[in-house]
Amino acid sequence: MRTTVITLVAGRHAHLRLQLRGLTRSARTPDDHVVVSMGDPAVAPLIEAEGYPAHTVTLPAGGPLPPSAGGPSPPSAGGPLPPSAGGPLSPSAGGPLSPSAGGPLSLSTARNVGAECALARGAELLVFLDVDCIPSAGLLGLYERAASDPRHGSALLCGPVTYLPPPGPRGYDLGRLERSVNPHPARPNPPAGTIRTGDEYDLFWSLSFAATRETWTAVGGFCTDYVGYGGEDTDFAQRAAHAGVGLRWVGGAHAFHQHHPVSDPPVEHLHEILHNAAVFHRRWGRWPMTGWLTRFAEAGLARYDAAADRWVATAAHAGRGRGRCLDRDARGNSVGT
Repeated sequence: MRTTVITLVAGRHAHLRLQLRGLTRSARTPDDHVVVSMGDPAVAPLIEAEGYPAHTVTLPAGGPLPPSAGGPSPPSAGGPLPPSAGGPLSPSAGGPLSPSAGGPLSLSTARNVGAECALARGAELLVFLDVDCIPSAGLLGLYERAASDPRHGSALLCGPVTYLPPPGPRGYDLGRLERSVNPHPARPNPPAGTIRTGDEYDLFWSLSFAATRETWTAVGGFCTDYVGYGGEDTDFAQRAAHAGVGLRWVGGAHAFHQHHPVSDPPVEHLHEILHNAAVFHRRWGRWPMTGWLTRFAEAGLARYDAAADRWVATAAHAGRGRGRCLDRDARGNSVGT
C-alpha cells in the first residue's frame, strides 16, 4: 500500500526537522511525503538541507486560495444545515473572516491541497501528521496494517498522542522518545497491536490520523468555510459520521507532540474561534469548542447572545493580550481535550 505522509508548515522549523528525522527512523518509512508550506519560504530549503525526499507544495500566506483547493462542502458530505440552525456570524462577533493577505491561514484548504497532491502522486493511504508531531517507529506500519484490514480499512484511523514536556538543553533524544509514552488521557489508548472501534467523533483530532484514498473521498475532505484556528477537524469528524465512515483507535501508533507555549484561552484566536464556532453551529446545529467559549465568557471577552443565538466578542477584548501561558496544549471542547 503506497503510504504518503502529509504535513502542514508555517514556522516551527525545528519541529519539522525532528519530524523528518523521526520518519527516517521509522520501521516502515513513507513512500512519499507531501509538505504543504503555508507562505513559508524557508520550508523547501530546510527539507533540502536535511537531504530528505519530500515534495513541497507552497500556498500563499493568506490571500485568495486556488479553487482546486476545495470549496464549501456539498450537502451530500454533511453540507450546510438549514438557516434555522444558526446564521452567519455578525460583524459584532468579529465579522465574516476570509483568507486575506496576511490574514488567518486556511488549515482546511492546506490539508485538502496536500491530500489532492498526494493522491495525484499515487497515494493509497494518507497519513496526516501535525508539524509538531514526531512519529514513533511503528506509527506508519500500524496505520498501514489497520488500513489493510477489511474490518477497519474504511474508517478514520487515529493513533494516541503524547504531549512532551519542554526539551532539555540538548533537545529531544529521538532514540529515547519511546520511553516517554504517556498519551493524552481524554482519548482511547488501546494496547499496541489492537484496534478499538469508537463512536466518540468529537474526540477526533487532526494531529495524527490516517485515511485510505476511498475513505478520504467518502468524507469529502475538510470544509473550507473555516478560517484560521479551531473547529475544522471537529467538522471533518462530523462529516465522516454523516457519511457513515467509522472511527478506529489504533493501539501503538504513537506520535509525540513537541512542546511549544500556548495560551489558555487562546485570546489571540478569539475572532477566528467565534467565526468558526458559528460556521459549525450553522452546519451541525450545536456549538463546538464549548470549553474555550466558556473560558472567553468567564474572562469577559465574549458572551452568548441568547436572543440572536450567537456568540459575540465584547468590548473588553480590545487591547487584551494573550491568555495565560500553558506548558502543554489545551483543546477547547467539552470533553476536556
